[in-house]
Amino acid sequence: MGGSQSREGLELSDSSEYEDDDNEEESEDQYEDAAAGDRTQTKPSSHISTETLDEVDSRLKSLKLKYPASISTPSPVVKNAVKLYLHVGGNTPKAKWVVSEKLTVYKYVKSSKIESGDDREEDWEEESEGEGFWVLKVGKKVRPRVSTDMQLKFFGEQRRVDFVDHGVWALKFLVDEEYRAFVTKFQDCLFENVYGLRATEENKLKVYGKEFIGWVKPEESDDAMWEDADEGVWKSPKESPAVARESQDLLEEFEEAASDGGIQSLALGALDNSFLVGDSGVQVVKNFSHGIHGKGVYVKFDNGGKRESSSVGHSTPKKALLMKGETNMLLMSPLKDGKPHSTGLHQLDIETGKIVTEWKFAKDGADITMRDITNDTKGSQLDPSESTFLGLDDNRLCQWDMRDRRGMVQNLVGADSPVLHWSQGHQFSRGTNFQCFAATGDGSIVVGSLDGKIRLYSRTSMRQAKTAFPGLGSPITHVDVTYDGKWILGTTDTYLILICTLFTDKDGKSKTAFSGRAGNKIPAPRLLKLTPVDSHVAGVANKFHGGHFSWVTESGKQERHLVATVGKFSIIWNFQQVKNSAHHCFQNQQGLKSCYCYKIVLKDESIVESRFMHDKFAVSNSPEAPLVVATPMKVTSFSMSGKR
Repeated sequence: MGGSQSREGLELSDSSEYEDDDNEEESEDQYEDAAAGDRTQTKPSSHISTETLDEVDSRLKSLKLKYPASISTPSPVVKNAVKLYLHVGGNTPKAKWVVSEKLTVYKYVKSSKIESGDDREEDWEEESEGEGFWVLKVGKKVRPRVSTDMQLKFFGEQRRVDFVDHGVWALKFLVDEEYRAFVTKFQDCLFENVYGLRATEENKLKVYGKEFIGWVKPEESDDAMWEDADEGVWKSPKESPAVARESQDLLEEFEEAASDGGIQSLALGALDNSFLVGDSGVQVVKNFSHGIHGKGVYVKFDNGGKRESSSVGHSTPKKALLMKGETNMLLMSPLKDGKPHSTGLHQLDIETGKIVTEWKFAKDGADITMRDITNDTKGSQLDPSESTFLGLDDNRLCQWDMRDRRGMVQNLVGADSPVLHWSQGHQFSRGTNFQCFAATGDGSIVVGSLDGKIRLYSRTSMRQAKTAFPGLGSPITHVDVTYDGKWILGTTDTYLILICTLFTDKDGKSKTAFSGRAGNKIPAPRLLKLTPVDSHVAGVANKFHGGHFSWVTESGKQERHLVATVGKFSIIWNFQQVKNSAHHCFQNQQGLKSCYCYKIVLKDESIVESRFMHDKFAVSNSPEAPLVVATPMKVTSFSMSGKR
């Protein structure tokens, strides 16, 4: 299936009011106008003519006002009053908003349990102080724990918020003050649920650090650095949403069935070939400017009969890393019992189809583990003489060398699991909880952690981070960085975080946070999220994974797109659009700015990985190299349309 727009329906959610089955929205709006007019008449005249009374009576009848039968006088204003809507129809053409409760109230309460089933219908009350976590209670139907899982989306102009809780809901507020109070309270409750601290300015500075004032007060952040972007075809701040969407049309080019064992991971090459890695071997495919095509070549794993007795083990490869001018591939498999670490890796010679050796990870004579490996730089897989790569474990960051200590390439023939040489790095005592990492074009390293922190290391020192960006409470499961090191993309289960590393030093020079400490000059990050409707359709069990920039390996070139995967969705953002502070998504937002403008590629099975091919495969009439989307049983290539 090809590309499609977000199924929330931007026309409905961003610019239209909700639909009501009994068609009373119009009369309610008129009632608000009439009530507002009445409040201005604080001293009605005592001399009112009969004609005036008749005219007022006629106007009131035309409004078709409806009053509760048991109340003859106006009701007092209800505190925290909202109108509750439910989204029905999913992503079908019949999808719409219907009124669930015409008038109800919300309340933030402390609870020690999450209701399910019949419990959600009970009208329970709890004090808003004490132990437990914050829950948003709306009437008798809505009880979500305050968290990023709600996928809350704000519509300032409409005084409205949408969110997920066993369905997609929307709250419509009567006045701006109530709406803004709700948003502020939500953000405070979220902070307390995440960090266990009250959302005071003192505690926020304690969590984020005084250097990152943009995380504490996004409205005071200097966004000027976000505009430090190329003046290419995407530089169009006044471009309408319709034009932006049209310029990103996706055209499906080619679909290739997987060979034996299916697809477990994707290794894209920048030269002639790319590789689909399965449990039993590697399928070789050919790179073209319109995508990848099968060559009919399948390399079965063959390590000379050592597979069963291998000291480093072998199971479904977790990571496939191209090296040595893309003639060799390193395959790392996790330990059994669901553990993400590995004691070693296999080196596959692609040209001969043989696993030439099984490497062991060891330091100072003791076996150690790794949870991730990556190339030294963005383009080092193209170097035929490359012999080093980077390794990461929970508390380790290092560089491995396949040569021995004397600088000679080790003799692999007959070797019994040779040991990789720990070239440089650091083994931290505790507390880092590293999860993932990536390298820039010059070899600087960005590392994501379990606590959400993102640390930056220079290529010359892995002991001390140059900069440590504070976490937002969600673990970083994947991280990527642009070739020039100016932008970092962190993946969490429920959103992507985009960080600009640029700052101006005391001498007025522009630097990245890889090269020095930025003080409080780093701008606030931006979040990339799914709309509540798309998040609900994607499914509760499906989380974001594998957020990537498009792929360049040349100085001066700027990545054009961002792509990530959620279940059966590949989600694509226009990078220039996200950087544009004038983008309509960012208007009237409180807190960190969030972008919801994206394209969706929907497949009929869960997606393993989505990646853009190397920039060299972009053609003159296309703004981007093809997108490759791999599912367990097939791989599909899409071209970005050049329509403007």
